Amino acid sequence: VVIRATAGLCEVVKRHATGTPTLVVGCDARYGSSEFATAACRVASAAGVRVLALPQANPTPLTSFSMLHFDADAGVMVTASHNPAPDNGYKVYLGGTVVQGDGRGVQIVPPFDAEIAAAIEAAPPADEVPMNDDLIEAVDPREEYVACASALASGEASAREDLRIVLTAMHGVGAAITSRVLAEAGFSNVSLVAAQADPNPDFPTVPFPNPEEAGALDMAIEQAREQGADLIIAVDPDADRCALAVPDPTSETGWRPLSGDQIGSLLGEFLASRGMKGSLANSIVSSRLLSRIARAHGLDHHTTLTGFKWIARAPGLGFGYEEAIGFCPDPAHVRDKDGIATSVVAASLVAALKAQGCSVWDELERLARLHGLHVSSPLTFRVEQIEQIASGMARLRAQPPSVLAGSPVVEVSDLSQGYRGLPPTDGVLVLTEAGDRVIARPSGTEPKLKCYLEVILPVAEGESLPWEQARERLEAIKGAFAEIIGL
Repeated sequence: VVIRATAGLCEVVKRHATGTPTLVVGCDARYGSSEFATAACRVASAAGVRVLALPQANPTPLTSFSMLHFDADAGVMVTASHNPAPDNGYKVYLGGTVVQGDGRGVQIVPPFDAEIAAAIEAAPPADEVPMNDDLIEAVDPREEYVACASALASGEASAREDLRIVLTAMHGVGAAITSRVLAEAGFSNVSLVAAQADPNPDFPTVPFPNPEEAGALDMAIEQAREQGADLIIAVDPDADRCALAVPDPTSETGWRPLSGDQIGSLLGEFLASRGMKGSLANSIVSSRLLSRIARAHGLDHHTTLTGFKWIARAPGLGFGYEEAIGFCPDPAHVRDKDGIATSVVAASLVAALKAQGCSVWDELERLARLHGLHVSSPLTFRVEQIEQIASGMARLRAQPPSVLAGSPVVEVSDLSQGYRGLPPTDGVLVLTEAGDRVIARPSGTEPKLKCYLEVILPVAEGESLPWEQARERLEAIKGAFAEIIGL
């Protein structure tokens, strides 16, 4: 599969590139990743493509960074990110002379995906695809990447030194480079979760190597409690996603993970308040709070389809995020989600709040009082048979709800027909008179049907935040949707 995919990719890149095209190739430490990356390099070399082979077993953001750093026409990253241990994947970027403008260095979108798929289909059988090492050159841009990521730190040096961080890499490839970036950014008080620091493709201490999954942060929380830490940072196995947890006295463990929407809103506000240039962007399934933050700072905001192949090409992007803990804080150097660079900005934010005697919860409350309490929650159906996803979506389209949580439904939009200028995608959006919103769509990477729920409640001056009311509305909506979808 990898051999024929690379043959098809090289065929398309040669059609569109000016002169001899350049391809960068990276991989993580999953089973097969090294073998697949080596095969991709050798196929491309024999196809007459100049190959820049990155150091193996390194994070996805290094490959993404290399696209712009080397002005490469294409990039391949062999990774399954945070998927279960048996999985692997093949991620493709285009740039250089093939794609320019806001899409330069970003993952493929139509029409290139269809053109590459057709070329793969037309490729000869794998054992007939030529391979050699003639045009392969080993490159190592880690020094340059570390310099760019660590330069994102802000605030007083003393505040950064004072912040106590526990870092986990979830058995992936992010421990060494994330630790180094944080150290060079001035965060000298970082403690690694040792049992999860070295790459291990079996991911032995977690059921799923996804920091969002229940139990994934248990070891980090235990270490943070022992050490009196201020912040937990978790990067997923290929370090393109970043999860955060912070102390919370109301939680059983004394710690609580932040949602992707909470992190995205906090980082967007933090960067905008520090004079960030450019627009803010997030996916349609993410919270609507970022658009209000953008408006308050006089910045443009773009809503995109799900995935960083869309978010990262938002016009004039300064910061973008998606609710699945993906954040792009440095699009000038990495036009994709980057958990390592995000860790620096997030640590700078928490250090600044700590220096002011404030917590993350105080800052979230301030945003809620400014813009309304935005509370989002997922409703996910993991299926055994992939056909169940299509049948669930069909039921929703055939009989959408007319009322949710006591509020009349005022809009049902089939996203497969396009929506407010966005390209068509498989999804359904439901909006109520009260402003509650649900978007249902199939997952792009796993056998799941996912629903993204958000309620927005006004906050009266002098009153406490209406958390309980928000939770009740979300639970009512979840129950109604589970019944409609029938899973």
